Amino acid sequence: MDYKTILVADDALIRTITLNRPERRNAMTPEMQMELIAAFEETATSACRVVVLAGAGEGFCSGLDLAALEASQSETAADHRAEAERIARLFLSLYELPMPTIAAVRGAAIAGGSGLAFICDFTLAASNAKFGFTEVRIGFVPALVSAFLELQLGAKRTRDLLLTGRIFDAEEALRLGLVNEIVPREELAGRVRTLAATLIDNSPQSLAATKQLIADQRRAWLDAAIVNAIEANTHARETADFQEGVSAFLTKRKPVWSR
Repeated sequence: MDYKTILVADDALIRTITLNRPERRNAMTPEMQMELIAAFEETATSACRVVVLAGAGEGFCSGLDLAALEASQSETAADHRAEAERIARLFLSLYELPMPTIAAVRGAAIAGGSGLAFICDFTLAASNAKFGFTEVRIGFVPALVSAFLELQLGAKRTRDLLLTGRIFDAEEALRLGLVNEIVPREELAGRVRTLAATLIDNSPQSLAATKQLIADQRRAWLDAAIVNAIEANTHARETADFQEGVSAFLTKRKPVWSR
């Protein structure tokens, strides 16, 4: 496939998928989301043994492109649902890959970018990595990512990160268990390859079966959570606070909420 917003490269048994919009801090557009879904779904049946997810330039992913969110304000309810379902498919296609996944995070991984980073089986962060679920700052709801985050953190810590919308560093992410290791920026690529080599030495059938086992233990809960999250995401796009939040962000002013 001729990708326009991502890069896909194979090196022996390692496939690296790179978000490639560095001029926009790798912010996700609908086109990028569909390309990522296509890449993940093709990878699921490929011969690669490890998948690395990275961002081009100085950042990992700044979340949804706010220009795309602005355009969505004039869309229909059916369009909003389709967008929510696309995000769910994106996260699930990454989560369900049968081979181990490694996120190599440099710089900012915000909102949906944090979601991509933390859904991976391993998250290696450079010392300058920053994370945050900032949706509430623009009147949006971190719906889809909330399901995967609660699987890892439980309700109390998930509420802390999602309700405050605060930015947190790699050290805190490590303490929370969202990051496996913090690596000096210049050593990140080498450490990713070392971890990938360790995983490649293991049985691919056993790795896939173990991932499936872990996923199946919470499958019913996750399936229900995704359904609820799609509803919440769809509804959030139609609220006055979302309209105001996106407008305020784009015009660099403080939002005035409806209540």
